[in-house]
Amino acid sequence: MATTNNIITVSLPQLAKMIDHSLLHPTMTDSDILSGLKIAKENHVATACVKPYLIPLAKKELDGSDVLVCPVIGFPHGNSTTEIKVAEATAAAQAGGAEIDMVVNIGKVLGGDWKYVREEIRLINEAVTANNAILKVIFENDYLQTTHIARLCEICTELGVAFVKTSTGYGFVKQADGSYNYKGATVKHLKLMRASSGEKVQIKAAGGVRTLDDLLHVMSLGVTRIGATATVTILEEARKRGIGNEPVEVSFKPMAEEGESGGY
Repeated sequence: MATTNNIITVSLPQLAKMIDHSLLHPTMTDSDILSGLKIAKENHVATACVKPYLIPLAKKELDGSDVLVCPVIGFPHGNSTTEIKVAEATAAAQAGGAEIDMVVNIGKVLGGDWKYVREEIRLINEAVTANNAILKVIFENDYLQTTHIARLCEICTELGVAFVKTSTGYGFVKQADGSYNYKGATVKHLKLMRASSGEKVQIKAAGGVRTLDDLLHVMSLGVTRIGATATVTILEEARKRGIGNEPVEVSFKPMAEEGESGGY
């Protein structure tokens, strides 16, 4: 991959393998999940991201494909005890989860209890890697200040975590007008996460990456994986813009940077 002046060199297979196709909405039925798994399989994405009870179904439907199963742990608010998170992560990996996305204890992060936060991530990472899977640690950046995000990146680097991840996509924050919404992955925070993480730690952007331009921009910032529900739309747009099996140069419209802020 090469990038300069909002131009990046990419291929369609490379884009597809950057996507964790998200199947996490609480209203999704088994029928919805089957449709989503078909999309993941047909588009050769990196993983299908599912709730833990769906691991057997996902494993069955994706058998023989190049798409991995990615269960979520302590999702979406990270409030389970460490013991439960470790047990859930262990069971998920043993059931066939190749990549595990877990949510930190946000209250402990905001309270500055870094000993608790570090120990929880350490125990879950050890449980996951002992079962031949890798861990992605979800921060939920909308709730955090930049100092929290930077410290989490440092801890994950020290512990050898595979990925740090911006958001669940469900971290709704009360806005000034009284409504609830979230920003998810922002340029400011992605730059901070890349700068604050070791070179071996990968960055996953989730929440708000909905277009091909969004994906190309976050790639240019050093992101190697995104969580997306708009997989079909993104990859169809890539084909329309001439991105195929061989690398080509393509320009992108940058995501907006103003108006970003961490905190609740």
